[in-house]
Amino acid sequence: MGKGRFTLPGEAGMEKEIEGLIQKWGADAIRDSDGTKLTEELLALKLKVYSTLCLVRADNEWMKIHPECRQQIYLISESVIAVGEKTEIEIMKQYFAEQFEPNTDIDIYKYWQVYDRTLGSVMDGEAWTYENGFVTIKNPQLFHRYTVSFLAYQDWEPVSMYNHLTNHWAEEHKIPMDVRYPQAREHVLEILEKWLVENPKTDVVRFTTFFYNFDLIYNHLGKERQVNWFGYLSCVSPYALLLFHQEYGYELQAEDFIDAGYYQTLFKNPGKKYQDWIDFNQRFIADLARQCVALVHRYGKKAIMFLGDHWAGTEPYGKYFGSIGLDSVVGAAGDGVTTRMIADIPIKETEARFYPYFFPDIFYEGGDPVKESIPVWIKCRRALLRNPVDRIGYGGYLNLAVKFPEFVEHVADIVSEFHSIHEKGGHKKPYQAPFKVAILNTWGKLRSWQTHQVAHSLWNQRCYSYLGAMEALSGLPFEIAFISFEDIIKEGIPEDIGVIFNIGDANTSWSGGEYWQDAKLVALIRKWVYGGGGFIGIGEPTAFNYQGMYFQLEDVLGVQKEIGFTLSHNKIRKEAKKHFITADIKSDTDYGEGMSMIYAAQADTQVLDMRDGGCMMAAHAYGKGRAVYMAGAPYNAQNTRIILRSVFWAAHQEEEMLRWYSDNMDIEVHAFEETGNLCLVNNSGTAQETTLYLKDGAQKKVKLEPLEMKWLYM
Repeated sequence: MGKGRFTLPGEAGMEKEIEGLIQKWGADAIRDSDGTKLTEELLALKLKVYSTLCLVRADNEWMKIHPECRQQIYLISESVIAVGEKTEIEIMKQYFAEQFEPNTDIDIYKYWQVYDRTLGSVMDGEAWTYENGFVTIKNPQLFHRYTVSFLAYQDWEPVSMYNHLTNHWAEEHKIPMDVRYPQAREHVLEILEKWLVENPKTDVVRFTTFFYNFDLIYNHLGKERQVNWFGYLSCVSPYALLLFHQEYGYELQAEDFIDAGYYQTLFKNPGKKYQDWIDFNQRFIADLARQCVALVHRYGKKAIMFLGDHWAGTEPYGKYFGSIGLDSVVGAAGDGVTTRMIADIPIKETEARFYPYFFPDIFYEGGDPVKESIPVWIKCRRALLRNPVDRIGYGGYLNLAVKFPEFVEHVADIVSEFHSIHEKGGHKKPYQAPFKVAILNTWGKLRSWQTHQVAHSLWNQRCYSYLGAMEALSGLPFEIAFISFEDIIKEGIPEDIGVIFNIGDANTSWSGGEYWQDAKLVALIRKWVYGGGGFIGIGEPTAFNYQGMYFQLEDVLGVQKEIGFTLSHNKIRKEAKKHFITADIKSDTDYGEGMSMIYAAQADTQVLDMRDGGCMMAAHAYGKGRAVYMAGAPYNAQNTRIILRSVFWAAHQEEEMLRWYSDNMDIEVHAFEETGNLCLVNNSGTAQETTLYLKDGAQKKVKLEPLEMKWLYM
């Protein structure tokens, strides 16, 4: 097994065990974690020393003196129906009182809004009052629904709160600092320089992350109520809103963040105001982060960023990220999607921290962390074989992990396989198809490998039916690009794109919503497919009810969804018996939640799978081009094979698929033609045999043990 490329979580009292793990796992770096310290003995181990630093929660005493510099957030109360002469709304009823406190230090009639949601209108300040946690509405319209959108202080920094509640800590609550305020911004730089002076043995400063956390809102029971890993709610303050007004010439209101009661999340198409708000914060945050990184470099240390937590404004695929000057990005990887999200970042070095973290929710007596880790590694390994990160490691508390010897051995196996990817792959790209695959949605490049996620690597209803397609693509032989509707409208479709995916529910940013009524957009895509392009839709692609059509590219996809307006029209219900796309299917296809009432809308549509009279999968020729439809695509081996075949079929490249191909869907092939090495991986827990198709058309029988990675010389 090779040495290096591994970061070990350190912990006081574990010095002897750590010395053994340095050898077993080949560690060349050691890190602290929230709640742990590296002793002098650990610092003397001749390893690179990573130190975790979260500047905005680093000085509680200063925050107690400057409570006006607390971070804030917009929240919305629960809905209340008016049934009497006055209506009272307890605004914090569903929120965690230890986390939030309503901001009454401001003019609440300027920054708060009471809404009649039945009418969709904001109420005048004269119509309501606030006292002791309750908004009272005078003379409401009976049986109308009312809400209150209000600014609240954040009294407990959400990541430390999460760690405290998960690990049952009893330390003082950390108060998050808002660096928009000049005195806070100045103090953060003072904290950083003082820390750099006091920690001369640190080689790498790991910012966790910078200044504003994603939206993590807890309910009155101390449980997660709202999670938006891509949120900008914590950037809000009266001062930030004032600066925004001065720069952009218009004011933002509470409703610009609450957005009709839904909150602004990644799943909604962002309006111009919210896009302005994102850009406004990205520029400010990137500039201050750049100052922090420059200071770290001045002290001769490297600066890296954790991809997560306080990462609002530092998105690595954003247009200001490069200006920060970071040396590396490290992120938590729980599947192929998050692994590619890290690995594809345009930066000098990337590092993945694999799940499971060494936390007591997994590492408890009777627990099975190996069982938790195996499916994570299977998915991450697929992605690493397409584009490996430079380093790997784990996070959490080592004293928990060492109690599980089988897990310790399992990690050693992971490390060995990871090193083989670097050694045998030779830092070269494996074979990939001679065309690019594009993921089309509202966000485009900014959210590369970040689609359909509430929180990274966590299962979510609806999301899994779509994220599975991305998971499949993360380990398939295609170069992936992320493009937006605006990209196509302004610049057209790039010449190197062979197939476009549009995936998601109607009216979301992933499917596109109102973008599909843009005449220029639909004409450009139609023309491109008609001329030979490939289009794959999953779920409700191109969906927007407009001018007698729901799927606006019905003519391309060959299918339509019945929404109740055309029930009197006869439907085509004929299933094709055989097709290139379905050639490997051995069992019923899993579509997740799937879709109902999808039907063939063109006479030449080939329905590949029907359930209860509805079309679940279809293929359709359109001019010289081709299109594929699927009702959903959770991640599994069979769906991955369907995605592989769909892409090659849509691109008119069926024969190309047989270059470095396994006829067993549980075994995948990665061909490093420049180094002459071929890697086969068994993604299943049972022994498998496959016929391997080589570049020249020759075939070879290969057997693999459960979960085995096998290298062959071409």
